[in-house]
Amino acid sequence: MPMLSSHPDTSAKSVRGIEAWIISLDANWLRLRWRIDGSRGVQFPPFAGKGRADGLWQHTCFELFVMREGFDGYLEFNFSPSQRWAAYAFAGYRAEMTEYPLPHDPACTLRIGAEFAIFDVAVPAQGLPPAPWRYGLSAVIEETGGTKSYWALAHSSGAPDFHHPACFAATLPAPEAI
Repeated sequence: MPMLSSHPDTSAKSVRGIEAWIISLDANWLRLRWRIDGSRGVQFPPFAGKGRADGLWQHTCFELFVMREGFDGYLEFNFSPSQRWAAYAFAGYRAEMTEYPLPHDPACTLRIGAEFAIFDVAVPAQGLPPAPWRYGLSAVIEETGGTKSYWALAHSSGAPDFHHPACFAATLPAPEAI
């Protein structure tokens, strides 16, 4: 499972590691999973019900960035343990942000254990561009006392910036012809 790394300028108090990966992609759903090791001190937003919301990244939030091969534009998806979500389209690096519509709400499920937590998301496949993609998986983790750490497959230099091309560190190939 791909490990996310904490941005070198931020440090977690209790979180020891985060794994994130695509579980599956079929005609209906893209399924994602984040596993947080050492989740005891993580502040998870309370249940708010499904629905679009802005500013989710200001608290514990899990993110997917998708860039279609050969294009400058990309999509940003934010998923909260509260079950709120957001999706935005960009024409280029942080340029011309617009709300991105999805055919229906993603499904977000949080399971908390004694020492770890699992956060699963199912995104409607009809709302995604066709593969191949470059993508990034990331997380903003807020812990008790307000400590925040920023986790990604890869980081650029400077302040945490999940939009930076360096963070699109994984690829999803086009499906094979049948």
